[in-house]
Amino acid sequence: MTTRRTRPAPRPPEGTPAPAELAGQARTLLSDAVRIARWAAVERGPGAAGSLPEARRRAAAALGLTPDQVRTGWDRARLSGLIEIHGDTARPGWRLRAWDRDDMAVLRGWVALFDAWSLAHPVPEHLAPTAVAEVVEAVPQLLSLLQLSAGPVHVPALLDLLEQRVAELREERCDPLDAEGGPAAHPAEAEPPAADVPVPVLLDWALQGLASVGALTLGPGQATLTPLGNWAVWVKLEQICVAAQSPAGNIEQSAEDMLRGCARLTPGPARAEYRAWLAARTVSSAVGELLAAARGEDALLRGLAFEALRVVGGPAEAEVRAAAAEPSLRPYALLWIAEYEGADPEEAAEALTREEATWLWVDTAAAVADHGEPQLLLRHLESAVQGTVPALIEEVRAGGHPRTVQVLVALAAAHPDPALAKAVRRAAFQVHTGGV
Repeated sequence: MTTRRTRPAPRPPEGTPAPAELAGQARTLLSDAVRIARWAAVERGPGAAGSLPEARRRAAAALGLTPDQVRTGWDRARLSGLIEIHGDTARPGWRLRAWDRDDMAVLRGWVALFDAWSLAHPVPEHLAPTAVAEVVEAVPQLLSLLQLSAGPVHVPALLDLLEQRVAELREERCDPLDAEGGPAAHPAEAEPPAADVPVPVLLDWALQGLASVGALTLGPGQATLTPLGNWAVWVKLEQICVAAQSPAGNIEQSAEDMLRGCARLTPGPARAEYRAWLAARTVSSAVGELLAAARGEDALLRGLAFEALRVVGGPAEAEVRAAAAEPSLRPYALLWIAEYEGADPEEAAEALTREEATWLWVDTAAAVADHGEPQLLLRHLESAVQGTVPALIEEVRAGGHPRTVQVLVALAAAHPDPALAKAVRRAAFQVHTGGV
């Protein structure tokens, strides 16, 4: 048990619509993207997709959209995870399957588009790449000001803040000495001098880009966050706060060390720690690290890694499904998939065959034997699907788990019945020596 106090669940700003209402707004914004994604799902058979330009032309004809609408919808579908591009072929993304039934999947898809606003809105060709990158890096400060203002903000105020932030970034980039005290490189020498960079033009581009994805509304000389934009900025700020307030201080650790640090936490604080650790990383790198930890020899970390993957949710689906092909991860992956698809955690075990359930029982017993008390191992014995200890022994021996001998030895040492303990010990010896 732990006496650590957990951070209370944060609440969105007063007046923020309910998630179902926000999801409805996101569905409206992405309606063309969803139509295109569903068209791609039907047309993805062998030879049907063809090249992307050809697919766009056929989508425009089939859906009654203009080429510009298809291009915009296609980009939004790709950036929001509704479409995945594999070479020159478009395939439906995981979010498309959940679009009508999962409001949070919809909101995560819109936030992915919101994060990629600078890719969804073309950059004027005459602008220097470094100047564009500076403005993209400064946009979070503009969004924070818009949220704190809780209403329209005049463009001159946004321009003042942007110019100040850009000046700070240029000063950092043009530091005459590098970290080791030597002359710093100047990769932007070929670009326009700082005084010639048109910050007002860049601000206009940024505001138009944010408005194009539904984060802002623009009026004469002013900008206002939409309810979706306000909610997204709040989510981002909460992620920063969670990352900064890692409950157990494991945010900078590797996945394996973080999971070990969570091993003695109760489920609530452990989930808070997983969220903090995940918030500080990209989804792909975090999922990769967690699965790498799950492939190790420590069965406890295997189970904890999949608990952390439950916090990741849908973005981990493809990697978890792939992991189901690995024997050591298969039972954990199948349980994860069953719960993700809506099964009650207590009923998810029905997704496992008897052999997979037995393998998982042995793996969990190995974790208990390595890290728990003997009494916990006896309690775990009660969870076996087999009705008797002899039946369990027989199926455990046939399962081929690499820790079978150690688990049987630990079970024999913990069991209070001398006769059963002797039978378990004999089985361990026979597995060790390869006997029948």
